[in-house]
Amino acid sequence: MSREITIDPVTRIEGHAKITLKLDDKGGVTDAMFHVTQFRGFETFCQGRPLTEMPSLMARTCGICPVSHLTAAAKACDALLAVEIPQAAINLRRVMNLAQIVQSHALSFFHLSSPDLLLGFDSDPAKRHIFGVLAQYPELARAGIRIRQIGQTIIEILGGKKIHPAWAVPGGVNKALAVADRDKILAMLPEALELATNTLQWYKRVAGQFTEEAQTFANFPTLFMGLVTETGGLEHYDGYLRVVDAKGTVIVDKFDPAKYQDLIAEAVEPYSFMKFPYYKKLGYPNGIYRVGPLARLNIIDHCGTPLADQEWAEFRELQRGAVLSSFHYHHARLVEVVYGIEEMTRLLNQPITVDSHVRARARPNRSEGVGVAEAPRGTLIHHYRIDDNGLVTWGNLVIATGHNNLAMNRGILQAAQHFVDGNKIQEGALNRVEAVIRCYDPCLSCATHAVGQMPMLIQLVDPTGAIVHELSRS
Repeated sequence: MSREITIDPVTRIEGHAKITLKLDDKGGVTDAMFHVTQFRGFETFCQGRPLTEMPSLMARTCGICPVSHLTAAAKACDALLAVEIPQAAINLRRVMNLAQIVQSHALSFFHLSSPDLLLGFDSDPAKRHIFGVLAQYPELARAGIRIRQIGQTIIEILGGKKIHPAWAVPGGVNKALAVADRDKILAMLPEALELATNTLQWYKRVAGQFTEEAQTFANFPTLFMGLVTETGGLEHYDGYLRVVDAKGTVIVDKFDPAKYQDLIAEAVEPYSFMKFPYYKKLGYPNGIYRVGPLARLNIIDHCGTPLADQEWAEFRELQRGAVLSSFHYHHARLVEVVYGIEEMTRLLNQPITVDSHVRARARPNRSEGVGVAEAPRGTLIHHYRIDDNGLVTWGNLVIATGHNNLAMNRGILQAAQHFVDGNKIQEGALNRVEAVIRCYDPCLSCATHAVGQMPMLIQLVDPTGAIVHELSRS
């Protein structure tokens, strides 16, 4: 007789989700589903709003990666204005986006995933968290806190506050960077780089302890997608879309991000409020692909900064062709932290970055605009249409986490079939299934835009807890 195991909630991720494992009569796992159980309607909220409000409004999509939405929304509005953005504004947007990638990667690695790596996947769940890490490995925990603090401080210096800065605007940014503030940021970056490189060296020494996890945490052939520069370098703000296959062979190159609908499409499943993007040429669900730090390091020809290039070359030796195991997202994040710090240093040392001309002004000149940037979790797409008055009539968001939805579902099935025995359920085995999701560092508040058909229950209770009225949808 078939049975089910429900992991609810999935812990140490941003947002609300659960996992269902289906078992056969022998206790083997036959299927796995990752349910995203919350809903956000930003594609509808934006309708009727002036395009000038879009960056600030869309930043509210998430409190973890608001800068990504701020950046992509501003770029979509740039396209609606059809103006040339001042170089100083481009540099400043790049710096803020990189600062967010650094702080977000630090949050993911140190706060959410390091408890498994440091304390063990089978350790006591009551202690398997950042406070447990702080108690046993205080230096490493403090390093993570400090790297994140530096990233957040850079965002605050540029945008006025750490969360939801209304700073990137259509046509550029709303405030130039003062020389004194530039110098303040530059003074912090050597410390951040030292902490990041030390952490990366530590990780490479201990990663060999997790061979079994690396072999079974979503370790299968897929495509990989992300932005690259004109020369195939690592890119987070602009550039072209590139797709490579599991062998590392480029199958799509120098693709205009504004034409993303020719490349990918989105499906909806009844068990989740998160869409399922797929590569159109292969169809659904065969067109599975991954985005984010693992994908970005798989698709590039170089990073473009000295230390990151060295670390990238070593990273690519993990597997022949593309690095396939999603366990290696952790490694890739640390390489990107090093790159982000190096690249911010380079940008801030350019004299143009403190130029006072940071915004181009114009009326709307197009009725449709697309903005694409790399968020910490992968490629983020904002697409708007406006009327003659500059009011948004339609919006579409393709969220970084959503791109990985097919891979996450397949990944938890692979891990569950390896680790979970339905006749003897062990907490550590279920934690490993959750840990597959943590590899992707999903941001579910951002990603939940599909109107699914999941069962819902609404209960009205009185002060004593008694149910007064109940509505359900099956």
